[in-house]
Amino acid sequence: MFLTLLMTLLVITYLAVHLKLRNLYSYWCKLGVPHEKPLFFFGNMKGLGYDCHWTEINRRVYKKFKDSSPIAGLYIFLNKALIIMDLNLIKNILVKDFQYFSDRGSFHNVRDDPLTGNLLLLDGDAWRMLRQKMSGVFTSGKVKHMFSTIVDVAERLEQACEFIVNEAAGQIEVKDLCARFTTDVIGECAFGIECNSLQDPMCKFRKVSRNIFERPRYSLLIQSLIFTNPDLARRLKMKAFGKRTTAFFMGVVKETIKLRKAKSTKRNDFMDLLIDLIEKREKLVKQGQRIEEDDMSSGLTFEQACAQAIVFFLAGFDTSSATMSFCLYELALNPDIQRKLREEILAVLEKYNSQITYESLKEMTYMEQVFNETLRKYPVAPLLPRVCVKDYRLPNSDLILEKGLRVIIPIDAIQNDPEYFKEPEKFNPDRFSSAAMPQKHPAFSFLPFGEGPRNCIGKSFGKLQAQIGLIMMLRKFHFSTTSKTKIPLHYSKKSFLLTAESGICLQIEKLY
Repeated sequence: MFLTLLMTLLVITYLAVHLKLRNLYSYWCKLGVPHEKPLFFFGNMKGLGYDCHWTEINRRVYKKFKDSSPIAGLYIFLNKALIIMDLNLIKNILVKDFQYFSDRGSFHNVRDDPLTGNLLLLDGDAWRMLRQKMSGVFTSGKVKHMFSTIVDVAERLEQACEFIVNEAAGQIEVKDLCARFTTDVIGECAFGIECNSLQDPMCKFRKVSRNIFERPRYSLLIQSLIFTNPDLARRLKMKAFGKRTTAFFMGVVKETIKLRKAKSTKRNDFMDLLIDLIEKREKLVKQGQRIEEDDMSSGLTFEQACAQAIVFFLAGFDTSSATMSFCLYELALNPDIQRKLREEILAVLEKYNSQITYESLKEMTYMEQVFNETLRKYPVAPLLPRVCVKDYRLPNSDLILEKGLRVIIPIDAIQNDPEYFKEPEKFNPDRFSSAAMPQKHPAFSFLPFGEGPRNCIGKSFGKLQAQIGLIMMLRKFHFSTTSKTKIPLHYSKKSFLLTAESGICLQIEKLY
């Protein structure tokens, strides 16, 4: 009797799950939206994190449907999503109709993991309030104010290259070198402290940042499930940051605030802004005002300030260092481009007494072309996620995108589309030259920093530190491939961001 009842329950459960999945995976078919046939439980994500990278899924779907439809349905495991391939529709989503797609739908769990309550991950009113307050840090004036600090750190990068040539036979994993540079830059610009990772690769700051990206808390498969099911992940009390990481960054912020208050130090930087927002909230609380925990219009709690500090550090350090390393890789593969860039650097610097200045950087037009071509071929974040916050009718269509639907803009696939960029596999900075402007790529085909109200807030800062670092290395050193250099490059399948699977090993030689 018991066995019969158990078997009956199992059959009923199986049928219920089967019917639910059949209904889920028939969603795009019922709406007449082209899509790949999904596999139960995996959707269209089979092999993600093991056999393939997100970019491969993006490109596969993009190539299959781009010429026949502006959109394609996608099943990310047990969730529905829509890939947007039409540039005009992308413009609507990112700019014209932004009010329908203002959220990224990223995972954040402020209750259990306070560092996730940051500008990058939050949505809704919390994001709007933070964006307004943080924008002041990244004005052209504030970024220009950081220029001399970045140059000082870049001089230490030059010394590190000299050490590599003399002591390590000139061979180096350039992503690690560039990451140590950006770690030191952001340590000084955001926290006002010297990390010294260029001198000491095993310094605490560098070790913590390396662990976050190279030893993530979860596998890419679990990260993808969290990415597509943030509400469920919150109910399960999942976290993005470990206890040691949280304790380290909170300790750094606490000690920095303590030292600045004790010495009455004002640097007019990111940390000063956070201190002002903390003090504003504390003042209102002392005056007896009742402030809701998530009300950021009245200043920030200490935990909220720490969350903004960590996103400044992580967003700036990894994306910039990855772009620098991909750039050096392509310059090593293309010595003629490297030579042309170096000639421009030296010619411009000669006019400024060999000093890197804000004005001299503006004159390096070929550097801008090389940098943009690197961003085109290697967009570190390969896609832009958005969530439909209210029902939206697609222009010139009867299709309604339901509230809560996830929308994906496949940056990597678009920027490597031969319709927009001829011979996309070729590294060709001339495609961004002024002479090529009449045939320039169409609007919204080049989106390395996103576009619209939710574009990358640190775009100017990120470009500045990366370009200064590259100038400092290229003016005195030549980069070439070695027997250890992987050609072609393969992306690590364990990371959502673009990162080389086995690193990027190059040879550094001093020129003079």
